[in-house]
Amino acid sequence: MSKPEVWLRGGVDGVPAHLQPVAHSLMQCREELEGLLTGMPSERIWRTCTNAASIGFHVRHAMGSLDRLFTYARGEMLSEAQRETLAQELQPDARLTADDLLAAVDAAVERALEQLRGTREDTLTAVRHVGRGRLPSTVLGLLFHAAEHSQRHVGQAVTTSRLMEASSA
Repeated sequence: MSKPEVWLRGGVDGVPAHLQPVAHSLMQCREELEGLLTGMPSERIWRTCTNAASIGFHVRHAMGSLDRLFTYARGEMLSEAQRETLAQELQPDARLTADDLLAAVDAAVERALEQLRGTREDTLTAVRHVGRGRLPSTVLGLLFHAAEHSQRHVGQAVTTSRLMEASSA
């Protein structure tokens, strides 16, 4: 019997109650990517299909965006390294294997969970600014969007993989 989805397994230790959905979402993303990427050859990870971005792009972008959005939630601006990562996400990198991507996913989710554990619920409505344009959001808005955005790109990676399977059949 397969395990229930993460959100049906109970609370995540140390994560405040109002942030449990964010933690569950990110942990679900990690599990889905592990199932998708394990054993996948690099050629398939970086192949594009029918004008869709590669699986590798979606994975790198999901984790890069997670890092950037959590940075804004802390009230910080992006570092030069984070801006460079954003520019690199669009470029295929056949040197990155499934194991490399999975290690990056695991590290990004663990960093995010640690930040969630340290986030006080009384700060969730605090104003935070996004980007150079300093667009307004809140701590909760950024954390929720990070989870939603990650899920969206994981779903696109899964769909791209299915499109590749269908086109090679």
